Amino acid sequence: MLSDNENPGIEALAGQNADAATAPETSTPTAATVIAVPAASEAVENPVSVSESQSVTGAIPGIPAETPADSSGESTPESTADMEKLMEQYAAPHQAPAEGEIETGQVVAITDLGVVVDLGGKTEGLIPAQEFAEGGDGPFPLLAGQKVEIQRTGERKDGYVLLSYQRVRRRRVWSKIEEAYRNKTDIVGKVVDNVKGGLVVDIGVRAFLPASQADAHPVRDLDEWKDRELTVRVLKMNRKRGNVVVSRRTILDEQVASQRDAMLAALTEGQIVRGVVKNVTGYGAFVDLGGIDGLLHITDMSWSRVESPLDAVRPGEEVECKILKYDREKGRISLGRKQLLPDPWESMKERYPVGKKLTGKIVGLTDYGAFVEIEPGVEGLVHVSEMSWSKRKVHPSKLVKQGDEVEVAILGVDPKERRISLGIKQAQADPWQQLAEKYPVGTVVTGRIRNLTEFGAFLEIEEGFDGLIHVSDISWTGRIKNPADVLKKGDTVEAKVLKIDVPTRRVSLGVKQVNDIWANWLEKHKVGDLVRGKVSRVTTFGAFVDLGEGIEGLCHVSEIEERRPKGDQGPAGAGPKARPGGLLDPGREYDFKIVKISQDQHKIGLSFRAAQKQAERREMEDYRSTRTKATATIGDAIMAKRSL
Repeated sequence: MLSDNENPGIEALAGQNADAATAPETSTPTAATVIAVPAASEAVENPVSVSESQSVTGAIPGIPAETPADSSGESTPESTADMEKLMEQYAAPHQAPAEGEIETGQVVAITDLGVVVDLGGKTEGLIPAQEFAEGGDGPFPLLAGQKVEIQRTGERKDGYVLLSYQRVRRRRVWSKIEEAYRNKTDIVGKVVDNVKGGLVVDIGVRAFLPASQADAHPVRDLDEWKDRELTVRVLKMNRKRGNVVVSRRTILDEQVASQRDAMLAALTEGQIVRGVVKNVTGYGAFVDLGGIDGLLHITDMSWSRVESPLDAVRPGEEVECKILKYDREKGRISLGRKQLLPDPWESMKERYPVGKKLTGKIVGLTDYGAFVEIEPGVEGLVHVSEMSWSKRKVHPSKLVKQGDEVEVAILGVDPKERRISLGIKQAQADPWQQLAEKYPVGTVVTGRIRNLTEFGAFLEIEEGFDGLIHVSDISWTGRIKNPADVLKKGDTVEAKVLKIDVPTRRVSLGVKQVNDIWANWLEKHKVGDLVRGKVSRVTTFGAFVDLGEGIEGLCHVSEIEERRPKGDQGPAGAGPKARPGGLLDPGREYDFKIVKISQDQHKIGLSFRAAQKQAERREMEDYRSTRTKATATIGDAIMAKRSL
């Protein structure tokens, strides 16, 4: 129900109705154009008794005075029986209808003064011509012999009881409006004017139709509605003030609700429906299915990636969808459009075997990789670890850009989970294999120290390829515990390739191997040679011997002296061994015999005991050689003398 002040058009009509209420009843417009607003005096009517003893016979021009008119407009029969009957009726007492009551009469004649109506009981009345003055261009509403409803005004003119035809019309109209208002039934009217805020609809009276109630959607041009016939519903009425407010949108809403209920009852999941795109949002589109909206989510518009719903649908477009989910309690419908198209994932495994190489387009970037579209509706993920052979952590956006065409290799397909794993680096030649061919073992490379750890340093050979210099391969001579003591990040260093392991992507480098003193030393020495060296340190298992040029050998404790029998205490008070190195003192030089050479591991085994025995044998040989030479000289002298 709308309030009186809800729309300015209501007050405008109220002002017009107030003017109409002050006009005399006899000046009511004709039925050709029905008066819109009744007089305010109609709300309370005071009936007044009128005498019927006055004769009106012959008072109407054109009708002979000697010819009375009955209810049918024909002459009274002259038979005696009929005459007696009429006399009896005339003699019977009659009570005139009270003023304000609605009577039914018959049109006798139409004159310049108005319409003459036979009211019965030898009473005739006149509907003044002024009631039909307006709208005279149209057909006259009454004809001779026609039954008509009228109301007495309580006045007389020219011997006639004055009647009102329009008052009855208005009362009937208002009764109809009141009944429609109470029962919430519809009324058909015609748009006759537009005012501020709405339209004026003629439903027998001028009713106000607010613009907001004219249609289910906002009305922009009210002039287009002129002369249209509308079915409306009475929202509010005030008969005393002559105000009526109607609505067309209420009827439309009920129709939509009825259609919606019928459609909801008929909808089922899996059903294919058609609708019109109502509006588009950032996450999808709402589709009008005919009174009820369904949501077409952006992920269900196409098998391929949809950046914006507007790329797939437009407002006003008719689309065919499949009902994916239907919540009857909440009235929510989820729609899908791609479900009406073949699912590209069904034959994915057969079409894309592992190892197959193909070209795709970068359609999305994340922190953990890139999405590549290999066909419409099919996307695969290239993890950041599969984008480059380099182990260096780089954001995917540094390697590829959205929209780039890239070559990828199929790493794995999971149709059930709708996932496909791709690799960019697998579609390229293995740079590690190329690295092994480019830098064979023994090659000297130059690079920059990229990182330092406790166990070594990483040297960048090429962009994205690092080799490890172990702490033990930094120096031949110095004992280095921390690589940071001799190397710094960013230093340019020469190193030799010691090993390349392609499957594990590892390169072993050595700095000390660049100047390989071992190779030179090993060229000059072999197993069995006697060398002289200085004992650098003594341990429980032997003595380390400095052989010069940074070369160090180990003389095991078993090679230092002869093993003594159990119980042999050695020098008095010295115990089983007086010192770990036995006869060898740190800092002193001794002769050693080379008993073992491990060229790969750069290890030399020495024996002090063997060197001592060899020295003893040499001395014995020298001694024997000296004695032999001396004996031969005496013999030679004797033989020489004998020969003489």
